Parts: sequence; structure tokens; C-alpha cells
Amino acid sequence: MKKSIRIGLAQINTTVGDLAGNQKKICAYIGKARQSGCDIVVFPELAITGYPPEDLLLKKHFIAANRKAIQAVAGEAKDIVAVVGFVDVDVHGHLYNAAAIIAGKKIQSVYRKNHLPNYGVFDEQRYFTCGRDINIFYYDGLKIGVSICEDIWQGSEYCKRYAKQGARILLNLSASPYHCYKNSERQTVLKACARTSRSVVCYCNLVGGQDELVFDGQSVILDSKGHWITSAEAFQEDLCVTDVLVETSAGRKGQDLKGFSSQRSSSHPKILITRKKVQPLSRIDEIYQALVLGTRDYVVKNGFQNVVIGLSGGIDSALVATIAKDALGPDHVLGVCMPSRYTSEETLRDARAQAHSLGICFQQIPIDELFSAYLKVLQPIFVDHAVNIAEENLQARIRGNLLMALSNKFGHLVLTTGNKSEIAVGYCTLYGDMAGGFAVIKDVPKTVVYQLARRINVQQGKEVILKSIIDRAPTAELKENQKDQDTLPAYDVLDAILQDYVENDKGLAQLKRPGRDAALIKNIVQLVDRMEYKRRQAPLGVKITPKAFGRDRRLPITNQYRER
Repeated sequence: MKKSIRIGLAQINTTVGDLAGNQKKICAYIGKARQSGCDIVVFPELAITGYPPEDLLLKKHFIAANRKAIQAVAGEAKDIVAVVGFVDVDVHGHLYNAAAIIAGKKIQSVYRKNHLPNYGVFDEQRYFTCGRDINIFYYDGLKIGVSICEDIWQGSEYCKRYAKQGARILLNLSASPYHCYKNSERQTVLKACARTSRSVVCYCNLVGGQDELVFDGQSVILDSKGHWITSAEAFQEDLCVTDVLVETSAGRKGQDLKGFSSQRSSSHPKILITRKKVQPLSRIDEIYQALVLGTRDYVVKNGFQNVVIGLSGGIDSALVATIAKDALGPDHVLGVCMPSRYTSEETLRDARAQAHSLGICFQQIPIDELFSAYLKVLQPIFVDHAVNIAEENLQARIRGNLLMALSNKFGHLVLTTGNKSEIAVGYCTLYGDMAGGFAVIKDVPKTVVYQLARRINVQQGKEVILKSIIDRAPTAELKENQKDQDTLPAYDVLDAILQDYVENDKGLAQLKRPGRDAALIKNIVQLVDRMEYKRRQAPLGVKITPKAFGRDRRLPITNQYRER
């Protein structure tokens, strides 16, 4: 016998630690799901606490407040089954990443996550204990299984446990962070689980930014053959509702939650349910939306309203300003140009024109007088030493000081503009261009910076980022006729080597290939290794690659290992 069940995936943007705010949002989406005639509504992993709560989990009062919040949510969940992520605790004080199955204004059962990720950005074994059992509940004679994020990535053996118990629908609460190509990996895993378990898979992912992490949403429902049924939007909140038709399970045992949840007519309201299929984003469009969402949520969730950016007239600062404008609105972005004796008229003109193109606020603060003062003070000490990078970096540090002064005076958050290629090899200045509160493109290779700039112009159908900025050879303009390529190899060459070494952990022998200079490879590897101390002092920024500096790649600063 076939049954139809209406399922809603509440893809919400939570805030870590905002228990009251998260509770309010969950209750609001339960109401929306009820109005849409849903029988069951599913929320993301740890929706009550936000993800990841990290060392908040070491605070007993935080755990108690989280339990109070899930009980309050249960009290609001009438005429519907809600599956909500929260932190559970046993009589011994062990914590569990858990899902509450709520019906009839009560928590009817709890599933505890079986598999705790402890790689890359994940550190769940620091806090949680593994659950041991699967969870299956009944709804109108249907067996429905519950799992959490990493569980479903374990392959066929885990999914088969649900199949053996006769589950026809598998609900997965997730907080799966974004990086480019992640969604295609996810789809492969979900399809395999659906086919192995012979169940409809309903995958509800978190959306929003949390520090350097961005969660992309893209929740989805697949049938038991792994075919698409419906999907949610990318990088925005969404309530994805659809009717799922499945075979009932034989031999019912235990409570049937339909009796607790449904006080209305057993027939569904006459609401048109569209099986929407969101058009997949290209890799570059995904990256851009991740950068915008990550920047917006970091700024807003941390209580800032405005940002300030050193607008140099170069492509990195132009891209960061564009992201900030799209994230916050042009009235909340201040671009500051700080020309020195080495700044060309072309660069100065482009900085002003770029601000005008974006409609953001613009200020110009010349630094040459300050630079001269620094040189005068240092002259007695520097007198017997040739001019070198110290004088170059003075200019960057003066600019950093000015931006921080504006931040202190007006409450703006400073956005830095360094890209992953530069940060990898240390082509950046401590307490200079690295000074700030959030590094928007710190995980974006320089070649991708150019791709993003060109894509923005194509999408908008106009020159949002000036063509002259895109076409000009990149330069720090800290000395006469300076170009990045005087110090660094071409960025396409550099980025390919960095991807192999930083993201894929390849050694010198694996890095060598036709067309690559062996001495250049060794030099780049040495630079990356030596500059760990700089990167550790940099502000965090949006993660968009499979392995970002920081949470993903944690090497010791004091480290004498060098591959020969």
C-alpha cells in the first residue's frame, strides 16, 4: 500500500550561541511548515546551538540552556512532527550531537549521532560521545529513520542498517560546510545512500556563515533510486516542501507519531506543491555567493554595520569592495585610497572610479608626509644600510594604522584584501595590509580573483570592476616601477604549484613535472613553510577551497622539517 507524506526541509541560518534567536526561528519555521500542510519538518544539525558551537560545549550552563530551548520548541510543535538538532546529555554528563523527534508538544525520542568527524575543519570528538543506535519512528504506518550529517557519509554499511529495519524514508540533519565542488561530492554520497537503503533520502543542510565557514544549504530530497525529487536554494534560507509517495512498512511496532501530530483532517490541505529544481550554480558563481554570504554573516552576526577597505586601485581591493557592497549595501562600505610617492596617477584615478562604479563612500588620505616622517626618525639608525623591503613595508604599515584609526573612530570593521596566493608565500606585510578584522579573499587564489572579476562583469552586463584594473599588471607600488612578477612567478604557475603543495599535500618529487622549474618549485615550497608565522597572525576569512589556511591546515610554526 502506498502512502503520501508531506515533508518540509527547513533550511535555516542559525547563529552560534544565540539560543533564544535560534529557538524563535525554529518555531517560526515550524509554523510555516504547518501552514504548508507538512506532516514532518526537518531542521539542520545542532539548530538550537548553531554549528559549530566549539568550546561553548564545555560550559554546563550553555548545555542546560540548550536543553531548555529544545523543550520550549517542543511545546510549540503541535499538529506536526519536528526533527530538530540539539545537544543531548546523559546521566554521566556525556554530550551527544543529537536530533529530537518531537510530536504532540513532547520530545518522543532522541537520536544520537553515531559517527563524529574529526578531520579538516571538524573537531567533534573533542566534545561529543558517539551514539550507538539508529533511530526509526513510525508515521502513519511508515518507518522513518533519522541520521545526522557524517553518518550518511559512512557508506553502504551504515545505510543498510536502516534498510534492514524497513525504513522507507531517511531524514538527515546536516551542517556540511561549503567548498568548491563539495555539492557534487555530497550528491554522490546521497544517491549511494538512497540506493543502498532503498529509502527516500531527505537531506536538510544548514545555510549561513560562521567565522571562516560558510554553509551553502542546497538541501535535497532523492527517491529510493537516487533520483531528484526536489531541492532548496543555494546560500539562502528556504522551506523546501514536497509530497513523497512511498510503500508502507509491514508489521508496525511502537508508537505512531501521526496520532500525536495530527489534530486536523487526515487529508492534506489543497496546497499546490511545486517540485522546484534549483538551477545548479557554476563553480565561480558558487564561490562568489559563498564570499558574499560569509562576509555578510561575519559582519552582521558580530554586531558591525559598516566596513572600511583600503581601496588601492588594484584588482584584489576592487573585488573585496564589490563583495562588501553586495553583502551589506553600498552605503555601508567605505573605500579609502592612501597614495604614496610611488602611486601612479592611473592607479589613483582607478581607485576613485572603482568607488564611483560601486556607489560606495570614498576617502583619500595621502601618506607621503607620514612616510617622510618615519624615514626621518629612522634615518640615524638606517644610515649605514641600503634601502630595502623595510622602507617598502613602512608604507603598508602606515596604511594599516590609518585604517585601524578609522575603525576605532567610527566603528567600521576593516576588511583586508590579500588573496591566498600572496598569503601562501608571504607576499604580504604583517601589521600592514594584513591588519584588519576579516580577510574576505584569503582563501581565493589570484587566478580565481581574476575569474571572479570577469564573471561579475558578465553577469551584470556592465563594467562593475573596471577593465583597466583587470588588465593592469598587478603591483604593490611600494617602490618605483614595481610589479608582482618581479618577485613571484606568473600567477597561473604559482597557483598550480600551491594547489598541489598546500591542498593536495604533494612532496617535491610529485610537484616536479614537465614545464615546471625544479628550483622554482623548491623556492615556493620553502616560502610556504617559512611564512606559517605570518599566516597564524592573519585575520580569518571565508573558506572556499578544500583546504584553507587555519582550521584546515594546521602546521607548527616552529618546525625544522624540510624535504630534501
